[in-house]
Amino acid sequence: MQAVDTLTPCPCGNDAGYARCCGPLHEGAVAATAEALMRSRYSAYVLKREDYLLTTWHPSTRPASLKLAAQQPAPTWLGLDVKHHQEDGEHAVVEFIARLRYGGGKAQRMHEISRFVREQGRWYYVDGRFPEG
Repeated sequence: MQAVDTLTPCPCGNDAGYARCCGPLHEGAVAATAEALMRSRYSAYVLKREDYLLTTWHPSTRPASLKLAAQQPAPTWLGLDVKHHQEDGEHAVVEFIARLRYGGGKAQRMHEISRFVREQGRWYYVDGRFPEG
């Protein structure tokens, strides 16, 4: 797990800083919205917080592990852009584009439309699809 200076901007792009944005969620606070959970999951990928990613993944679709530490070359995360966020009761959809690079390669975009569900007051990532285009 990578340490983060709490005075720097949050990896998810929020200028409030990690200590006031994704940090509390990584330490067990409840995300108020599916978008906040998605942003904290992006930050967890940046910081290699596999424990958090698995905890916030719905049990019906959660993999046994992600093996982030073994990923070679490890991605360098370059930024996050949330395109759309819609909540409908206990279900939500968040569309985002994450930018990343593997090794010295060209920057890539990962465009995903993610589904979330809220159970017992907590949001969970269910799955995502990659729109064409």
